Amino acid sequence: MPDVNTRPEAAPQGTGAGMLPSRLHHNAYVVKDQRATQHFYEGVLGIPLVATWTETDELLGAERVYCHTFYGLADGSALAFFQFADPGDQALFEPRFRPSPFIHVALKVDDATQQAMIRRLADNAWDHLVIDHGYCVSLYATDPDGLQLEFTRDHPDTARIEAERLAGAHADLDRWLSGDHRSNNTFRES
Repeated sequence: MPDVNTRPEAAPQGTGAGMLPSRLHHNAYVVKDQRATQHFYEGVLGIPLVATWTETDELLGAERVYCHTFYGLADGSALAFFQFADPGDQALFEPRFRPSPFIHVALKVDDATQQAMIRRLADNAWDHLVIDHGYCVSLYATDPDGLQLEFTRDHPDTARIEAERLAGAHADLDRWLSGDHRSNNTFRES
């Protein structure tokens, strides 16, 4: 993705103008079975469990008992997962969205990491899909609770591609919203 700090309109007005979050801290999701989640993320994908918090908190008018796990990424961020001890709390907080390939978490990987993940998924007979988008190659897999994951390897000339997309980002959005839905992906092979 382009460095959004280079766009003048990206800088908010007021104190701290130009400051953006430094990185994702964690993305959280409710799961039905922490053990199945651990097997998938740590055992299949090789993403290590780096923290487990077992807690009780007063949340939304009731005491909630839960387990919160974190699987660490190379930049220090994490994928995090909650499981509740009470089945009523579990039902109350579990995700309620229609499964869709357009609702997903995308993580950047290098070629060696992507190839290792493909092998590990295949070795575990885990369904997965690889799509070459032209500007990146994406590996897709779904975790035991239906969370769609994308592991993205950038094109070798990503700096040029990002500069081109940044230069036309607003015009391309305006064109598409006005009804001209032609593809602008000149990097994908036909």
